[in-house]
Amino acid sequence: MNLLLNSQFKIYNSQLNLTGSKSETNRLLLLQALYPNLILDNSSNSDDSEVMTKALQKFQLPNNDFQLPTSSVHLIDIHHAGTAMRFLTAYFAIQEKREVIVTGSSRMKERPIKILVDALQQLGAEISYEEKEGFPPIKIKGKKLTKSEVTLAANVSSQYISALLLIAPKLENGLELIIEGEITSVPYIKMTLGLLNEIGVETSFENNKIKVFPKFIIPNSKFKIESDWSSASYFYSIVALSAVGTTITLSSYKKESLQGDSVLTEIYKNFGVETIFKSDSIMLSKKEIKNQKSEILNLQSSPDIAQTIAVTCFGLGLGCHLTGLHTLKIKETDRLEALKTELSKLGAMISVTNDSLTLDPSGSNFIMTRNVAIKTYQDHRMAMAFAPLALKTDLIIEEAEVVSKSYPTFWEDLKNIGFVIEEV
Repeated sequence: MNLLLNSQFKIYNSQLNLTGSKSETNRLLLLQALYPNLILDNSSNSDDSEVMTKALQKFQLPNNDFQLPTSSVHLIDIHHAGTAMRFLTAYFAIQEKREVIVTGSSRMKERPIKILVDALQQLGAEISYEEKEGFPPIKIKGKKLTKSEVTLAANVSSQYISALLLIAPKLENGLELIIEGEITSVPYIKMTLGLLNEIGVETSFENNKIKVFPKFIIPNSKFKIESDWSSASYFYSIVALSAVGTTITLSSYKKESLQGDSVLTEIYKNFGVETIFKSDSIMLSKKEIKNQKSEILNLQSSPDIAQTIAVTCFGLGLGCHLTGLHTLKIKETDRLEALKTELSKLGAMISVTNDSLTLDPSGSNFIMTRNVAIKTYQDHRMAMAFAPLALKTDLIIEEAEVVSKSYPTFWEDLKNIGFVIEEV
């Protein structure tokens, strides 16, 4: 499905309800599988969370036993869901006397899993590769893990670390995780530890050592999941590219967020977007900013908003230099090269390295190329990051349905706030 976004409209004052954070939901779904008396509210409606839910429900009864016989190997296909691949690998490693093969899309089979597998094997897990060494699909023979110490390099995806931390309270002796080097994506690690703390699991994080203590039973608990800040980023971009006085209200958000992407509130001040916190929502308001200048930002702790920020800067005629982006090379696509290719189509002067992006300022009088078709590379964030540019020019988003990975109602929500969108 290709969508034409027409620039002949303006945004004024709107209000939207966004579903729960995909990152929080997927962590809590795994914890719910380990502690079935944990009830979740405002879960994400993303494809990734649906994949997690179906994989876990297929194999579980309320008493945490598998539904299917123990004698056969069962296949789990997580499609494009990278988080599900990492979290489920750890989860199934501790499901005793059960065997599964976890696989995914062709792109998923190109995304490395070896670092996590090696770490689980340090703890005693039995995991093997079905095709290419170091990559999915993988075969997991679940067993009781009695070892409690593991070491990881610091520059790995935080999802590897979170996967280990989430199963840690169910290990006989808990887990002591030593991280060697400078840690990347610290907010995502703190999110995982924060969620563990909120359900009653004791943890510590000092220097480069993380400890999670055993917790075999938790009291009956209900947890309301905060809405997704990554999803909010596209509306920050929309407000930044809109006229002074434009407002968009989003719920449900809180000031003390566990999500690293909540740094949006500070970053987008530089683009004239003020964030006003209310009881269960935020109001984004466009203010006049004089003498806007190019941005230099290290996004090591929040790489998922890099695409949005780069597109916002281009839409405003500003330059930017974004660093700390090495994990973007192994996402749904190579996001740095994808940004370079697609922004160049619109007339941007842009260069990338393995971990950075530099966009030259184009100025307020720059005229973007019209009716450009933006390729999305099976990457939901490419589709959503470029959509706000419809405030500046007509453009086509190819394979627009890819947004369902994290935000299925994205296009409907854009129409609700005034965007003119038609299928072509």
